Amino acid sequence: MPHIKHALIRYRIIDRMLRNKYMPFPSKQQLREACEDELFGSQGSNICDSTIEKDMFAMKMEHDAPIKYSKRNGGYYYEDSDFSINDIPLSEDELSSIRFAVNTLQQFREVPFFQQFGNAIDKIVDRVAIGGDQGDDINRFVQFESAISVGGNEFLPLILGAIRSKKKLFFTYASFIKGVEKPRKVSPLFLKEYRNRWYLISFDNSKNDIITYALDRIQDPMVLEEDSTLPPDFDPEAYFQDAIGITSYKGKPLKIRIKANKIAAKYISSQPFHSSQKLVSENKEEAVFELFILISEEFIRIILGYGGEIEVLDPLELRKTISDRVQQMAEIYSKK
Repeated sequence: MPHIKHALIRYRIIDRMLRNKYMPFPSKQQLREACEDELFGSQGSNICDSTIEKDMFAMKMEHDAPIKYSKRNGGYYYEDSDFSINDIPLSEDELSSIRFAVNTLQQFREVPFFQQFGNAIDKIVDRVAIGGDQGDDINRFVQFESAISVGGNEFLPLILGAIRSKKKLFFTYASFIKGVEKPRKVSPLFLKEYRNRWYLISFDNSKNDIITYALDRIQDPMVLEEDSTLPPDFDPEAYFQDAIGITSYKGKPLKIRIKANKIAAKYISSQPFHSSQKLVSENKEEAVFELFILISEEFIRIILGYGGEIEVLDPLELRKTISDRVQQMAEIYSKK
């Protein structure tokens, strides 16, 4: 089983590298080193070039992977740029490997370190339990939530390595607002996922501030030999404790009071906005909730998503912001 499991993992690693548009045409050595890093970490070389050759041959024969070698670029690529091994149904060997991994995860789900991944483990368990022995027609009866990849996830191992080694990171970045690519050199602090998108939280020495970067807008990241400069007494858990989403800033959380009709109140009660949320009053028609958070763009958009089903009571600053946005929407929809 370990031999089969490692081969399947290598296929996925090779596939990811062949689809990486930021580092095209990986060489055999680069493919081998990537597999070694992810499978064995820093324990030394454990894979030979012939293994990678056999892997690519197996991917061609078993999965019709259109792998080609470019003499001009000195590396491998997919002849069909849209191909991905991830789009191919799982084989019985792969399902067996996943079942083995799921059983292992279930044994540790109550361990404190793994509790933060409880939802992810539950989704894996559900998917394997429902689809494991039902054949390829399972998607006719059950539809699971799936995330559309926006890119940047391939940089996770590299960035995590920079964080662990406390080395600075260099990359080019284009913001949504200006759209101009600029070089960045930062001290990486930690990674955060929000709504299926990954973000790097870092300290920028030139700005003397903590800056957030979306991984899908990072290009050509490189770990430098220069040691990171970390802000004193920085606590990643505390940094987002009063925030909703990926936006956080220095300041004190405000008391937010929201009134919701009976239908919206049920949704808000079942899926709280924040850990500080509590129900302060309720009747047959409506309910009032209270929470202490930093006002962020993400929270504003959540409120707007409920339309006329909820009303911000306090603070006035947030109430005015919501009112202004609603007026802007009304002006847009009143145009003929």
